[in-house]
Amino acid sequence: MTTQKQFQTSTEFSIHPATKMGHISLTVANLENQVVFYQQAMGFKLHWREGNKAGLGAGGADLLRLTEEPNLKKYRGVTGLYHVAYVFPGKRELAIAMSRLFALKYPNSPTDHIMTKTTYLDDLEGNGIELYCESPEDGTWKFADGKYESYRKDGSWSNGREALDVDELFSHLKEDDKLDVSIPPETRVGHVHLHVRNVDEAIDFYHGIIGFDLMGIAKEFQMGFVSAGGYHHHLGLNTWQGEGAPPPPPDALGLRYFTIQLPNKAELERVVERVRQAGISIEQTENGFLARDPSQNCVVLTD
Repeated sequence: MTTQKQFQTSTEFSIHPATKMGHISLTVANLENQVVFYQQAMGFKLHWREGNKAGLGAGGADLLRLTEEPNLKKYRGVTGLYHVAYVFPGKRELAIAMSRLFALKYPNSPTDHIMTKTTYLDDLEGNGIELYCESPEDGTWKFADGKYESYRKDGSWSNGREALDVDELFSHLKEDDKLDVSIPPETRVGHVHLHVRNVDEAIDFYHGIIGFDLMGIAKEFQMGFVSAGGYHHHLGLNTWQGEGAPPPPPDALGLRYFTIQLPNKAELERVVERVRQAGISIEQTENGFLARDPSQNCVVLTD
């Protein structure tokens, strides 16, 4: 990773602060198994299913779209999805989701990031997932001098990756809470974390062109965060698959695209025009305007 480059936290162009992450689209080997997993283990609702495709979520706009294609396989050491993170409205809702995983004995890794409470898992085909809720009342984190720093509410230092106090989280459950309920309608895609071939190059694209504000770079972790409107991060970017990692081959399972949702058509057109002015190919599709970042991760811009 290049360590000498310096970035401004914002550029002369900044993406609209109301920008959010939209649905993510995955290529899967077995649509039926994946639909069952997301319904039973994750609590997603099946919004629609047509042929080899399906859309799932919390009952409103899709959070996840799946497309089955035959004779594909999972690759390692390539760019693509590290995880998609679904944010719940509060600790009780996250506790229900985690309790469901525990009841099913589905492997997951509860983690305390201080200002968020989370657990990590993979779906049946190895696509990374994070489930989390915000907990700014417990502390904060920041990037300083190329390092990630986290502090508890009493000012004490944390590495930001502590084991979650599951008992405390589960104390937010109510006696009549059921585990076979769907995720709450407020659940949304909070952020997407990508494997890229070079962090500085990725920030040039997502910060310098798309217009996300730079939240920080942690050289020791080979990662950077960008966001809109001061959120801790809408995109995480890392080189944990190796500096210079290639894009996945055409026969790869995994990420098809992820979505950046602008608040209106005018803001969408502003960003699309910036991409075009940078000489980057962008095409209009049924889902929005599709471009590829330098690591060949596909991003769809929509409103």
